[in-house]
Amino acid sequence: MNKCIYLLFYKTSLKPYQPRCLNFLRACSQIVDTLRRYSDKPAIILGIETSCDDTGCGIVDITGKILGEAIHSQHAIHRIHGGIIPTLASQFHRENITTVCENALKSANLRLRDIDAIATTTKPGLPNSLNIGNTFGKYLSRIGNKPYIPIHHMEAHALTVRMIQKVDFPYLVLLLSGGHSLLAIVDSVDKFYTLGTTTDNAVGEILDKIARRLKLVNIPEFLHMSGGQAIESAACRATDPKKFEFPSIITRKRDCQFSFAGVWTKSIKYIASQEKEFEIDTNKLIPDAYNLCASLQWAIAKHICLRLQRAMEFIDKMNLIPHEKRTLVISGGVACNDFFAKAFEIVCSEKGFQLVRTPHRLCNDNGVMIAWNGAERWIANVGVIRDRNKIEAVTIENKVPLGENWIEKVRAANIKCKVVKLKALMTC
Repeated sequence: MNKCIYLLFYKTSLKPYQPRCLNFLRACSQIVDTLRRYSDKPAIILGIETSCDDTGCGIVDITGKILGEAIHSQHAIHRIHGGIIPTLASQFHRENITTVCENALKSANLRLRDIDAIATTTKPGLPNSLNIGNTFGKYLSRIGNKPYIPIHHMEAHALTVRMIQKVDFPYLVLLLSGGHSLLAIVDSVDKFYTLGTTTDNAVGEILDKIARRLKLVNIPEFLHMSGGQAIESAACRATDPKKFEFPSIITRKRDCQFSFAGVWTKSIKYIASQEKEFEIDTNKLIPDAYNLCASLQWAIAKHICLRLQRAMEFIDKMNLIPHEKRTLVISGGVACNDFFAKAFEIVCSEKGFQLVRTPHRLCNDNGVMIAWNGAERWIANVGVIRDRNKIEAVTIENKVPLGENWIEKVRAANIKCKVVKLKALMTC
């Protein structure tokens, strides 16, 4: 319909009245969109994700059905450089975003006119990468005359599971990725309370760095894996998973803050020591590489579980979530690690929480999770921008917290935990 109206506009002798006619045509288009919103057909949201190094586009309807998706991964490119290069990331976003979105629409057998709103990651992330997505998202919104929904990347990770199964608000979420490590209460689509975050490096970043330092990429089996995946797989080959000792991490601080810099430093010392002792060649692994991976996972699991346990006891003490609804959702790339998930399951069982894992394929950055966050906001009518001037004014934020900061509230509660034992946890 929009196409017919614009053809009428440009093919007839209405040019002298263009400004007035254009306003009329926009009003007609808005009426059409309004009628579609109140029709029986579920609204369809297109989501764009460019917060880091993956260009993703997903299309979902408000019932949670995935209609189409496409992604361009830069993993292989950045692996060569030993980490993400922001300038390269934005360059490849710019080169691929049009094709990715076209492919998503093709896979859904849809055109832009069939979409009800455009959702785009605008925070947090790499500034130039976010700008590419925001600029392109606003462009689609403008040419299609569609509402625009700015999305918080971590909110999208926290809500993705609700697309797959029924998880009622409020619930506890543990987000673990290459850029974030945090615990938060999800109270609604737009209300989040952060209980703890990392004081230094994110857990995924540490796993990637240690995997590179161990030179796991030189093992053909691990060549196409992320650092975290390689460490998990290598740990399964360990003969003595507790051979290396790691000191307890900030156990005296009664909060839910994470710190992973210490395990990085200790791991580097162990690697350097064995390289010197066994005169290891530049491209070879140390003899105890697999045992170190297993010991590392143990240390990280214990640290996260203690913080997780305190968050659960804080929720219990403050009566924040009804007992019958107590759920822990885990998401983010590191949430794909089965060893960590088993550890979290032990804590959940002990503390009376149900563990719900976001499906592996939706844990890593993708356009579907952005589209679904847009769908949640569409349903709740929260953060959906329809005014063209307000849409054009949307900007990106590279650093922004998740919701309200409750870290000091947790500290003030002064909760001493009787640590849940992880003895039943197996290496694989």
